Amino acid sequence: MPKKALLLINRYSRSGDRHFNKAVATLNQLDFELVLVPYPSAEELPGVIEKQADKVDLVIIGGGDGTLNQAVDSIIPHNLPLGILPLGTANDLARTLGIPTEIESACRVITDGIIEYVDLGWVNGKYFFNVASLGLSVKITESLCHKAKSRWGSLAYAMTALKVISQSRPFRAEIKIGKESISVKTVQIAVGNGCYYGGGMAVAKDAKITDQRLDLYSLEIQHWWQLFPLVWTLPQGEHGALPWVRSLQGVDGQEITIHTSKPYKINTDGELTVATPATFKVIPQALGVFVPRERMSS
Repeated sequence: MPKKALLLINRYSRSGDRHFNKAVATLNQLDFELVLVPYPSAEELPGVIEKQADKVDLVIIGGGDGTLNQAVDSIIPHNLPLGILPLGTANDLARTLGIPTEIESACRVITDGIIEYVDLGWVNGKYFFNVASLGLSVKITESLCHKAKSRWGSLAYAMTALKVISQSRPFRAEIKIGKESISVKTVQIAVGNGCYYGGGMAVAKDAKITDQRLDLYSLEIQHWWQLFPLVWTLPQGEHGALPWVRSLQGVDGQEITIHTSKPYKINTDGELTVATPATFKVIPQALGVFVPRERMSS
């Protein structure tokens, strides 16, 4: 069992500052030798990992999906296993992997659990765990403030979505999967690698973070009332049954490309990172993550 761990906790995440001392105390009790490096801003997180990666046996990230997204590109080249302490608002990756949100239990997953090698999504050189999307989700991300997330938690996503929906207008895009090319008029395109995003919505009904598959959906709504059925279909991943939701898959290593008439920002795990034109692919078994032992036996 590796013992020397780089511990990076986003103290600006929803519960990061509140649980910092508890996480450190618990990990010390579990006999970890912790390397604690403060970082004043999320932009400095990759640099900290690069400097410390050769000195540690694993990296433990405390924060939400956005913090994990900012860290993953720096972890991959060093082949270090990742421990996750879910301290964010949505914690969709932790939900996918069955990692408990209670801090002491999450710490024990890193000592008592096992390493599972999960797939990663990739878009224009940027890795992502859950979903990369453009359109409506980008406007939600741009409008979602830290204060709202701290006060309302996952509900903040829904509240912000209601505010920006009235301002959203359809855009045209060209989607290519393999030899197939499809022209769409849509308000959102999402490409999923994992199971959940946006506070518990399912990418697809049968999506797994180990299925070596990309799941794409396009919201091609024409009337405002078409949004309401999404409220009860998206959480279960059943939105593909709606006639105005196009569902596609990239399997067997197929890449997905999206072209738009002008550059559109792309949201990866809640962070605005790249833009169209974009190429998406799945990287199988790209990263080892500590998960509960019962997950692998289920």
